[in-house]
Amino acid sequence: MDDLEEIRKLKARYFRSLDSKDWNLYASVFSEDAVVDLRKAGGALYEGKAAFVAYASALTIRQSVHQGHMPEIELTSATTATGIWALEDYNIWDDGSQNHGWGHYLETYEKRGDRWQIKTMSLSYLRIEHSSAKDPIIAGAENVAHLRGLNPAAAG
Repeated sequence: MDDLEEIRKLKARYFRSLDSKDWNLYASVFSEDAVVDLRKAGGALYEGKAAFVAYASALTIRQSVHQGHMPEIELTSATTATGIWALEDYNIWDDGSQNHGWGHYLETYEKRGDRWQIKTMSLSYLRIEHSSAKDPIIAGAENVAHLRGLNPAAAG
């Protein structure tokens, strides 16, 4: 498998583990010394994997849907790379409010051994729409166990 494909799979795993709330798998996509900058998205700067995963896992989101598109990945050495991802996300919060956003991730990656990880990640939005309405009908909100683990497609 080539490095570009491995980085694409890494980011796919990031989105899937976030939406399925598989926090162990989510943590595995980041380097221990990862830096995540959410300041351009109205958030904070997180230094270290543990700090960021603690933040993400404490969010009061009932259901989220994240999709990354049109990656621009550049290998900068045998063990480093950069990436830009277009993003669309939709979140339903515990209080019933919802937001739908479009933006970008700017990332750097580091390969340690044979495994790529996210070293830095910065999120910015071009647009966010907010709404508050009756609780939506959520098909499969409690049915995410089948998405967990490194390769659930192989579990059959």
